[in-house]
Amino acid sequence: MTSTGHTPTPPTPAELLAELAAQEDRLVLPQFTHEDAWALGSLLMRLAREREAPVAIDIRRGAQQLFHCALPGSSADNDAWIDRKRRVVERYAESSYRVGTRFRAKGTTFEDSSRLDPDVYAAHGGSFPIAVEGAGVIGTVTVSGLPQAEDHALVVEALEQFKS
Repeated sequence: MTSTGHTPTPPTPAELLAELAAQEDRLVLPQFTHEDAWALGSLLMRLAREREAPVAIDIRRGAQQLFHCALPGSSADNDAWIDRKRRVVERYAESSYRVGTRFRAKGTTFEDSSRLDPDVYAAHGGSFPIAVEGAGVIGTVTVSGLPQAEDHALVVEALEQFKS
């Protein structure tokens, strides 16, 4: 609630899509090494622990998993969600939340309209492209265990802190 006592109006799908695109544009990294994966993963783990968030965290460069952590309260289901969300980023080179939001903005769902197997792909928030200047998308950072907007926000917060 705001100080006026009113609940803030959620963004329209178009506003949310613009915000998600701006995040991806802003969070391009100068480089991404194995050490960077460890630092980013450790930062995500610390943020999640501070909030007692029951999440699993995964960072990949190409096909190689560089970091994985499962915090208390997470399960093997979170690992399956990570794989499905990550595949969306690998296919579209955009965050899984942005892809799903784009379908919802058109009045449909990813599951109904993408023609992709929902057991393999999930356009739910939490997986974000790791983009490097001059190289494009080279990997993914994914969180699973919270509602999709919160999974996405946790990844964005960590990337913003990591980049600064």
